[in-house]
Amino acid sequence: MKISSHTVARMLGAWQQGPGPAHQRLSDKLRLLILDGRLSLGAALPSERDLATALGTSRTTVGTAFRTLVEHGYLATRARTRATVRLPGGTAPERPAGTDPETIDLSFAAPAAPVEILHAAFARALEELPRHFERHGYDRYGIVELREAVARWYQRRGLPTAPDHILITSGAQHALALLTRVLVSPRDKVVIDHPTYPHAITTFTQARARLLPVAVTCSGWDTEQLRAAGRSAGLAYLIPDFHNPTGMRMPTSVRERLRLACPTIVDETMADLALDVPAAEPFALHMPAAISIGSVSKSVWGGLRIGWIRARPPLLERVERARPTTDLGTPVVEQLASAMLLNEDRTVRPETLQQLRVQRDALRQALAEHLPEVRAPQPPGGVTLWASFPAPISSRLAAVAPDHGVTIAAGPRFGVGGTFERNIRLPYTLPPDQLTRAVRRLAQAEQALARGATGTHIPAPIA
Repeated sequence: MKISSHTVARMLGAWQQGPGPAHQRLSDKLRLLILDGRLSLGAALPSERDLATALGTSRTTVGTAFRTLVEHGYLATRARTRATVRLPGGTAPERPAGTDPETIDLSFAAPAAPVEILHAAFARALEELPRHFERHGYDRYGIVELREAVARWYQRRGLPTAPDHILITSGAQHALALLTRVLVSPRDKVVIDHPTYPHAITTFTQARARLLPVAVTCSGWDTEQLRAAGRSAGLAYLIPDFHNPTGMRMPTSVRERLRLACPTIVDETMADLALDVPAAEPFALHMPAAISIGSVSKSVWGGLRIGWIRARPPLLERVERARPTTDLGTPVVEQLASAMLLNEDRTVRPETLQQLRVQRDALRQALAEHLPEVRAPQPPGGVTLWASFPAPISSRLAAVAPDHGVTIAAGPRFGVGGTFERNIRLPYTLPPDQLTRAVRRLAQAEQALARGATGTHIPAPIA
């Protein structure tokens, strides 16, 4: 796979910032992109001349940076061919980041499974399963029981919904991928929150879309900027309910005013995780044409790979026709179990919400004690803090942290153009004692970074 000079330049962002000569800053940033997985192994980088032009720097600077990476095993070169991405020794480390059982993994934002509730739901699902044996089992819309249950979930939240407005998927990410296949063509513009869900960025980038990021700041969403971006876009993707990664919730006043000129996908995966505020009304209550996606992965369990699309039937027909190129339907047992959980309103559990509040408070207290310079506003819901460091150290910290027994998700994964180097996402989905140990280890990693430490770990995947 060849990567263009302009793509690499966007990924590098403000690489000129920081101490040291320009070639060192460039090689360090490229190395971090490789370790962070944003420059894929085997990918062919642009020529030195093309990259120098895109970066507005000298070819000598780029050439020196490339040679440094070659010497340390991060690039491979041959005569008259592009430099290709590799890792030292040609393979990944024997023990990648996060696989050590003593390592605390803060790259996954997923609550623990409600064991008894899940066990009961699957036991009842198995009892109901024989009724489906006479059918072929391939249902690209999903079984009726679950479509009805999802429709009732919306109705309880104040949005009238019929089962024929629902299509079941294998998680919200699958829903987004299917919609992208149907709605996005190469070079289309897609409006996104900035920061946003990393796998959404990947999905749109792989579809060769052009991203139009609109900032989500501490003040929230900018209605006018969203409207302006939407006028030239073919699609928008928003996370108004306990936004990933900031945990913010779009106010009702903004939902009432926001009317985008392009089709709008609304990710409601976190909708049931209100901690300090009442649950928000569905976005489509104010924008009827909005395409809603959701799942039970955050409200129940990540291993329950059930999601859905709520949209008008003509669009669902297009999605259904496009689906066979990836899959032929969602497993029936998981659908039956999810239907029971939704029908019993098990996606909102007061004991789980209280546990998340306790864990959130423990994480913020640990930050105040061990990393007092880090700012982490308290979100009203969701499962993550969006923490800000005084200096742009996020990617380097993510590379060093596993050496100190903790893995984190670096801020640039949640944006485009190398932004958010001052930020990391910190989930509060682990017990308080683990969160405290994790922050203590993170403080040790920051101190090691200040002493000049570098890391060689490949960060774990994000969820």
